[in-house]
Amino acid sequence: MDVDMQNIKKWVIIYPIYINSKKTLAEGRRINASKACENPTCTEIYDCCAHLKLPCAIESEKAYPRDFMQRGRVRVLLKREDGSLCNPAISSRKQLMLHVAELVPRHPGRTKKQEPASSSAAGASKSGKGGKKKR
Repeated sequence: MDVDMQNIKKWVIIYPIYINSKKTLAEGRRINASKACENPTCTEIYDCCAHLKLPCAIESEKAYPRDFMQRGRVRVLLKREDGSLCNPAISSRKQLMLHVAELVPRHPGRTKKQEPASSSAAGASKSGKGGKKKR
């Protein structure tokens, strides 16, 4: 790819917390919890951005200010110098986060045992919704 690494400071940043369904909005989640994914890693986010054919780079020494124990973030280039989009399907940071959150659960590094757990949890919440019936 013909990408100028000098301007990496202008690329958008994605911290894993932005798309983590386990975090609250106050803790730094940026997208709807139902669309977010469970505990994403920088590597998974990087692989998903690469899959979307976007230039990206991992900055492993950086940390999210609100949760400085979790290291790493991903820089992604959405628009080239001339203003044209690198991927026409993704025009904003929010769209990028939604696309990545959709792809992370299907990441080959993810184990398959997480799938049944999430579907059974959804079923349990529906059945426990009724409460006591009044007579």
